Amino acid sequence: MKAVGTKKTGKKKKARKAVTEIGWREFVAMPDLGISRFRAKIDTGARTSALHATNQRVFTKEGEKWIEFHVPVPGTPRTTRCSMPLAGVRRIKNTSGLAEERYIVKTKLVLGGRRWPIELSLADRENMGFDLILGRTAIRGRKLLVDPGRSYLVELRRPTDRKQVRQTH
Repeated sequence: MKAVGTKKTGKKKKARKAVTEIGWREFVAMPDLGISRFRAKIDTGARTSALHATNQRVFTKEGEKWIEFHVPVPGTPRTTRCSMPLAGVRRIKNTSGLAEERYIVKTKLVLGGRRWPIELSLADRENMGFDLILGRTAIRGRKLLVDPGRSYLVELRRPTDRKQVRQTH
């Protein structure tokens, strides 16, 4: 944070970044996956984010493990075929509390004109109300405040701040 001087004391205090209020559901984009608009549930009770992915297939490309999968296109019977490096395999508790092994990928998330990297577990969410759950690790440290009584509070737009577009950690 940047230090800001005060007129009365001359002491410096830290400038605070603005907090963005979001609802319990929001529209997001995941450009690395070719997804420009996707409905997501913000779930602070879930640690890991989960994306509904079908036809998952691990393969080797130039000595690295990759994964290919299909993501549903909202409102249509079609799917988007995605392939990307496999970030790992992790045991994650499903909504019933049972641990299952899931593939993990890393991708960029766009929410409210901001972009940052997240990890997604690929799961069978066919019988769930949302194809994408954003867990607390995806939103932690991003100056977001979740209003559980409201929805779609931020406009889905491309990031305008060059610093946010280039952010890679």
